[in-house]
Amino acid sequence: MKFRLSLTVALLFAVSVAIVAQDAVPKRPKITGISHVAYYVSDLPAALKFWHDFLGYDEYFELKKPDSDETRIAFIRINDRQHIELFNEASTHPPNMMNHVAFTTDNAEQMKAYLKSQGVKVADGPVQKTKAGDYAFMISDPDGTKIEFVQRLPDGVETTTAGKFEPDTRISTLLYHAGFVVGHTEKAMDFYGRILGFTETWRGGGDPKVLSWINMKVPDGDDYVELMLVSELPKAYGGKNHLSLAVPDIDKAVAALQSRVAASGYSKPLEIHTGVNQKRQMNMFDPDGTRVELMEPKTVTGKPTPPSTAPPPPPIHD
Repeated sequence: MKFRLSLTVALLFAVSVAIVAQDAVPKRPKITGISHVAYYVSDLPAALKFWHDFLGYDEYFELKKPDSDETRIAFIRINDRQHIELFNEASTHPPNMMNHVAFTTDNAEQMKAYLKSQGVKVADGPVQKTKAGDYAFMISDPDGTKIEFVQRLPDGVETTTAGKFEPDTRISTLLYHAGFVVGHTEKAMDFYGRILGFTETWRGGGDPKVLSWINMKVPDGDDYVELMLVSELPKAYGGKNHLSLAVPDIDKAVAALQSRVAASGYSKPLEIHTGVNQKRQMNMFDPDGTRVELMEPKTVTGKPTPPSTAPPPPPIHD
């Protein structure tokens, strides 16, 4: 009887320890979408002309440089939950003009603790409020791309200006996806897939023998990132590090752009083509060569495009 009682107590203790140990590991909070994409710009007035006069968006907030009236960051509203940030300063890693990609989460502090538990390097101390009034913190992915997690707050600028700065001239009302260079496919898939919980939705490439892109959707929303796989670092990043804006009818979107006065100042052709993914799209480039893509979400066939079975390029870093 004593042996059975001792065994029962031991089992209950072991189960309790296991439950406590499991609870001690932070769970990943929700990642609901792309908050924003940020780029360096060498000429802020020219960049604002591209985004405002040509693409039809409004600036809804700005941050000034220290002890100056000069704008450091201009915030361009896409919709109530997504925006573009234009950094009026030199790139820290030229010719790469991407500053960072940001995702929304429902709990920034928990996200930070979770990432730390997964071996991701995070800064010490609690999550801080940004000057835009939201909680946010920054990390780097395996390729060194800066990734920010943002928890929107009721008194943050984005929330308090909801429904404003959204003119009918906007060429798109949805930041569809963000693409960026990846030099180690296995590590990137582990980071975005296993750690962050993104799911692969499609993979493809211009050459059927080489994999070039992997699309990974956020775990708690529909936005996705496009991992741009490379066999060597590009001489120009603008075509790889890009963003995509969804449009329901690309013919109408291009016609609207062509009718605008600012179109006379845009020298590149506005050519519609069907991509490897069988979606109609059109590429534009800001004054610094960063690609802005318009894309129809549906395929021309109305059916999913089969994914590539080609192998990824070999890793270019450890």
